[in-house]
Amino acid sequence: MKGEEKNKGVVQVSLTELQNSDAAGLKPAVKQDPCLPQVGFNSPAGFEMLQRAAKMLSSGTIFPERFRNNIGDCAIVVDMALRLSASPLFVAQNLYVVYGSPAWSSKFLIGLWNSCGRYSAIRYEFSGTEGQDDWGCVAKSKEWATGEELVGPPVTLSLAKKEGWYEKRGSKWQTMPALMLRYRAATFLINTVAPELGMGIRTVEEAEDIGE
Repeated sequence: MKGEEKNKGVVQVSLTELQNSDAAGLKPAVKQDPCLPQVGFNSPAGFEMLQRAAKMLSSGTIFPERFRNNIGDCAIVVDMALRLSASPLFVAQNLYVVYGSPAWSSKFLIGLWNSCGRYSAIRYEFSGTEGQDDWGCVAKSKEWATGEELVGPPVTLSLAKKEGWYEKRGSKWQTMPALMLRYRAATFLINTVAPELGMGIRTVEEAEDIGE
């Protein structure tokens, strides 16, 4: 009986840690008792807890349909959520599979940057003539620790056309160029300054532009 109560306590700590994490992405998680196993792939006990959480989430109707009854993918979602100190639902809503590989929504990646506490919110600066090849955008921010202004690589319609993004079938570059310029400029900034935020995963827009 005591053993069962102890196990219940372990699960409760894990769920509390998930619930108290910042829904925007990067608030430090509540510290777990070092005597208790950590949820994840690092130990048999942690892996068992991870599976239990994944099984629960995979059976919920509020979780995105692509994850329902898929315990394996839900386990990965929980692991990524813990690494980012984010809500598993928040991660699941913004994680997609494009051409067989995982991809973040650009909004998610921008949200991680804006909420991490290390930088100011991303701002966008346009140049050139709207609708013409020289029309472009750069993403800007400031690093709070140093006060340094951060400017990402420029993105233009000319670049989108040369890279083959613009002419791809179903591409949003032709219908929503201003939005795509912002998304790609922000992604360039984040990937060059803080690639760890995205955990090495491309955005949906990058994957669609690059993939076949």
